[in-house]
Amino acid sequence: MESEVIIRGACLLGLLLVATYTDVRAHKIYNWTTYPGILLGFLLNWYFPDLGGFQNSFSGFLACGLIMIVCFLLFDIGGGDVKLIAMMGAFLGLYDGIEALLITFIFGSVMGMVILIWQCGFWHLISKITEHLQLVFKAKGWVSPTDEEREPLKRWLFLAPSAFAAAVIVMSEPWMNL
Repeated sequence: MESEVIIRGACLLGLLLVATYTDVRAHKIYNWTTYPGILLGFLLNWYFPDLGGFQNSFSGFLACGLIMIVCFLLFDIGGGDVKLIAMMGAFLGLYDGIEALLITFIFGSVMGMVILIWQCGFWHLISKITEHLQLVFKAKGWVSPTDEEREPLKRWLFLAPSAFAAAVIVMSEPWMNL
């Protein structure tokens, strides 16, 4: 059982490492990383049923993929991010896949906020938020930000490094209990 977990973990982390490199370097997560990764996740879980089996792998793929498709439709994320998280679900299965997805969202949000603060400055952001909230209170309702106000929010959100960190955390949990 231990060797199967190590093989699965090494394959997933290797693929996530490649995706992290291309995401940070070129702002792209390529199909040549995700599609073979999805198939490999299915195959490993089928070949080593102790890892959860094909059904668990497929459930993780579907759940993570569908959640990411909703995010793709509602938010400004790329299709590579959708396939990357679906791949992670194919490797980790339903429960671990969703846990890794949620941790990825947390890390991605924190990284996005850090990048925004680094590039714009903390006090500048606070003053812009305060100005906008004053405008909302004066109007007694929500006022959409202008295109100029939204511009600083249009930053690249690197989900691949966040997914890598989330996978490390989720896959290390069983080892922590030893």
